[in-house]
Amino acid sequence: MTMKSFPKPSDLPVPAGAEGWEEIYPYYLVFQDELKEEEDAKFWFCDSSHWPTVFKPFETIGGEFAVKCLGQYNARHLLIPNANGIEFRVHLGYLYMSPIPVPEDQIAARVPEFEARIGHYFGDWENKLAAWHDKVKGTIADMEQISFDPLPEIVPFEDITNGVGKDGSEILLDNYDRLISLTYQNWQYHFEFLNLGYIAYLDFFNFCKEVFPNIPDLSIATMVQGVDMELFRPDDELKSLALLAVELDLVQHFSRTDDPAATLAAIAAAPGGERWIKQWEEAHEPWFNFTIGNGFYAHDKYWNEHPEIPLGFIADYVSRVQDGAQILRPTQKLIAEKQRIVEEYTELLDDEAAAIFEAKRSLAATAYPYVENHNFYIEHWTMGVFWRKVRELSTMLTEAGVFQDPEDLLYLGRNEVRDVLFDLVTNFGVGAGTPIAAVALPKKIAKRRLIVDALKTARPAPALNTPPEVITEPFTRMLWGITTEQVQSWLGNDEDAEENVLKGMAASPGLVEGHARVVMHADDLSSVQAGEILVAPITAPSWGPIFGKIKATVTDIGGMMSHAAIVCREYDLPAVTGTGSASTTIKTGDLLRVDGTKGTVQILSNMELVSGPGAHSHAHQH
Repeated sequence: MTMKSFPKPSDLPVPAGAEGWEEIYPYYLVFQDELKEEEDAKFWFCDSSHWPTVFKPFETIGGEFAVKCLGQYNARHLLIPNANGIEFRVHLGYLYMSPIPVPEDQIAARVPEFEARIGHYFGDWENKLAAWHDKVKGTIADMEQISFDPLPEIVPFEDITNGVGKDGSEILLDNYDRLISLTYQNWQYHFEFLNLGYIAYLDFFNFCKEVFPNIPDLSIATMVQGVDMELFRPDDELKSLALLAVELDLVQHFSRTDDPAATLAAIAAAPGGERWIKQWEEAHEPWFNFTIGNGFYAHDKYWNEHPEIPLGFIADYVSRVQDGAQILRPTQKLIAEKQRIVEEYTELLDDEAAAIFEAKRSLAATAYPYVENHNFYIEHWTMGVFWRKVRELSTMLTEAGVFQDPEDLLYLGRNEVRDVLFDLVTNFGVGAGTPIAAVALPKKIAKRRLIVDALKTARPAPALNTPPEVITEPFTRMLWGITTEQVQSWLGNDEDAEENVLKGMAASPGLVEGHARVVMHADDLSSVQAGEILVAPITAPSWGPIFGKIKATVTDIGGMMSHAAIVCREYDLPAVTGTGSASTTIKTGDLLRVDGTKGTVQILSNMELVSGPGAHSHAHQH
């Protein structure tokens, strides 16, 4: 039976206990009854690659800023001829997106504007990118200066004599507004170069498809790989610290990394420990502004606040070094493979076409590292500072009697928090004592907690409504892997579908067999054993330390330019992305055959059939 459509938003059941969930998000984020016909006519896909868990109300800020700012560069800055931005809604707690096409009759008029604007950047890429770094780091430095101090009991006498005329409450209100606006500022900067990185890659990609009609997508991606990326620096710092620990004979001090204070004290006291501690401390700024999540949730844990995380990764690397493993990324091998493929394809072209090919390839290779590097500066570093400041604010508000628990803040939207601050300064200013929030909000927050927990009991639908005949928006294809073929496969309309075989993107080459380890959340990464195949809704770039242990990666969502695909190619690991349902179909322990060159995952035997201690001996690498 051929399925034509995914469910409509109104067809999806509301999980028990989540009734009225729409009320917890701003009106502009939810589907509207008055627009039902219009919204049902659009195709929406779930971006579970960036937002894999239900939003608490305050957390929608990351989704709103990211998707709005991505869109503005397509539609308003660069005037990409065939792609405007992406509309977005929150449905049942998850983020859904619908790319906005440019009407056919407007495409041609945008071309000269588009070419002039991208030419401005590509003509002076290195200098423009250096200026970008200055802007972004400047914003972060400004964010670091913000503090949320309790209001002063009395206005200091010198404020009276100096004629200040204010009570300090304006500082609290201004700092809150400033934290939000600085975060927004870095999200605007975020896409200035990201969209250009994709454009350069897509231009090269399309040229290759034109001159080599049968070229695999993977070969095109390989021709720009093997570069030194800043996004891998945090992981490289850990490897360097592990190698130094072995060299200085500090190995025995890494047995209890869940107690970081004791671990670091023991290292500091050991011979050579001082040198190790110095390197550890130097790595912190900026490279430990890094989370095992993706920076979009308040619960994401950052290395610089949770030293047990990097210490645990280092301990793991130390034991692998002792076992004789090569922990450094195989950069030389990747570069050699890249050059081989580039030469092979160049030989097929005449001189004129070869010159165009090389010009487009080198531009893509120059712009491509940014596709990953931006992630460190914005999602990790900027958002790490943002969430740390939000925690300072929520702690201050709890101590002032506004909230019962610092987590309560997350169950209010950012504009509702602005009202709470005004409530606090008003009551404080007039000498009335406890803010109204202390009695007006506890019930509302308790109800919202229940709603969020209820929404978490259901997995999101991968898409909504009827997909278009063809999907053209470049980000949708490259980043999320939402291609015409993938969508048909999710609908079960794949002519040559086989039993126990999942199809996805051939994201990183190689063929391996091994046992599955299904990881639904970053907190479960510690369960991953050496030689397993990682299966997840999506992987975060910060899972780098895991990629040295595993044999392959399989994800539910993600295209050729998703983080999972890029990271696996750089770590020389087979990967299949965008399968749609791997994390819910495959069970931990299942024996899999992953073909990253073809984009297939075969379930060879189910967990139930494979038992006994020898089960893992099936795994072998090709």
